[in-house]
Amino acid sequence: MAFDGTVIANVVHDMNKVLPGSRIYKIYQPEKDELLFIFKNRKETLRLLISAGASLPLIYFTSENKKNPLTAPMFCMLLRKHISNGRILSVSQPGLERIVEIDIEHLNEMGDLCRKKLVVEIMGKHSNIIFLDQSGMIIDSIKHISSQISSVREVLPGRQYTYPPNQGKIAIYDMDPDWYADVLLKKPVSIQKAIYGSLSGISPLLANEMCYRAGIDGNDSAASVEGDKALALYGELGRLKTWLEDGRFTPNIIYQGNEPVEFSSFRLLGQSDREAVYFDSISEVLERYYAEREVNTRIRQKSTDLRKVVGNAIERAAKKYDLQAKQLKDTEKREQYRIYGELLHTYGYEVTEGQKELTCTNYYDGKEIRIPLDPQLSAMENAKKYFDRYNKLKRTHQALSGLVEETRQELAHLESVSNSLEIARDEADLSMIKEELTQYGYVRRHGQGKKGSGAKSRPFHYVSSDGFHIYVGKNNFQNDELTFRFANGKDMWFHAKNMAGSHVIVKLETADQLPDRTYEEAARLAAYYSKGKNAPKVEIDYTERKNLKKPPQAKPGFVIYHTNYSMNIEPDISGITRIPDR
Repeated sequence: MAFDGTVIANVVHDMNKVLPGSRIYKIYQPEKDELLFIFKNRKETLRLLISAGASLPLIYFTSENKKNPLTAPMFCMLLRKHISNGRILSVSQPGLERIVEIDIEHLNEMGDLCRKKLVVEIMGKHSNIIFLDQSGMIIDSIKHISSQISSVREVLPGRQYTYPPNQGKIAIYDMDPDWYADVLLKKPVSIQKAIYGSLSGISPLLANEMCYRAGIDGNDSAASVEGDKALALYGELGRLKTWLEDGRFTPNIIYQGNEPVEFSSFRLLGQSDREAVYFDSISEVLERYYAEREVNTRIRQKSTDLRKVVGNAIERAAKKYDLQAKQLKDTEKREQYRIYGELLHTYGYEVTEGQKELTCTNYYDGKEIRIPLDPQLSAMENAKKYFDRYNKLKRTHQALSGLVEETRQELAHLESVSNSLEIARDEADLSMIKEELTQYGYVRRHGQGKKGSGAKSRPFHYVSSDGFHIYVGKNNFQNDELTFRFANGKDMWFHAKNMAGSHVIVKLETADQLPDRTYEEAARLAAYYSKGKNAPKVEIDYTERKNLKKPPQAKPGFVIYHTNYSMNIEPDISGITRIPDR
């Protein structure tokens, strides 16, 4: 998670596509350290959010409006006075620093054409938004930095603007072989730290990615990188420089399960064990990443009660199943007691008074058998005793067989709900899970709430490398919907064998059959969205949708099939393109 210089470069690249020539339509200051600009050009209206917050400084295009104070703060009023209806000339980034400069042309009070500059510094707790005149003099800033706060640089009205100190770093654009060999590789630190400590705008995440691509362990010392390894790393840094110069960005978010853990403007090959979702713009990445982080935290909190309900129910069902299974196993002796009784009826005449055991031939298998006897009882009374035991165990077996299967199905159902909670992404997902638990009596229904009210939960949507659309159910209701309403008879269905997991549907559309690669990718998705996602390999069943049936009164998500194929596959979904929810 790094809002580094390369991400800023991506933001600036996107801004330069649409902003030059646009006019500033409105300026708002929703928070004390945040601005929202609305631009208009001939084609569209654009909203640019700029935050200099110490905890979360940002700059990106957004589709959302924010609530604004009734009275605009002084800095906002100043900007409105000077640059309302101003025209954007250009957007730039000095070097690869975390700085964005927006050049603005406007008419002053006398009608003369003037130029101003808005400088956005995205630097953690030192972030700022600074307004300059055409000579570089500070008109004002959203944060005032006096000499008492910083002895390095003052940011106050009337002072000449200077860039923050670069801490001895250079831009990757200025890197040459001599500097690489004599400076970067001579640093007395790990090679990863040498990269981000020597090149401005490079985060530890990206530095580690460069090492990974070069086949180097980022924790190795810089001095140990020599020969072919040094050449490979220099080549990767050169490639990064070319990508930045050409604007070849690939904005993406890296997910660990259902949680976004990293974002970047370039493909992170070193994160191939995690799921990557790609976007058209870096603004989409930033807006979604931080929104999902916030939602994910909220979802985790909101799902706590449901997780507790399901966990307790699973614990109770598991204990009940173990007890019933043990009792059922004890009934396996019933046939032996029946045979004892029948043999005593046949050979009882050989038993003498007070005898403790009868040895005779078992006419069912021809082998010799020993039958324990109660010496206080006659042969017929012993036979009756064994028949009584047999009948009792027979009745117990008949009763328990149904109960064990019922408890097993309940446990399987609860495990599937638990899996659904693991992959829930939003409140709509939780709502469906809660409704399912309510229908089956695990959660009490309060009031007259409507079923399925609110936003609709949608399945995960992927596209295979061969262009086939793949859908993954997030919960049991959705699994039923996908399998029995959405899918056609010829569509392919995938599911983890004998364990809780999502139904995965591959739409064939007009194709007659799937390529092998799509089969494997769908199976990987079925493995990943199952209870076996942490196993090295998971066995996956797959078949045509028409081969599936849902038994009467079966719980949601439960199907039966007798015609299928199977494959063992790793639960790795890296490289499979996910279509973001809209």
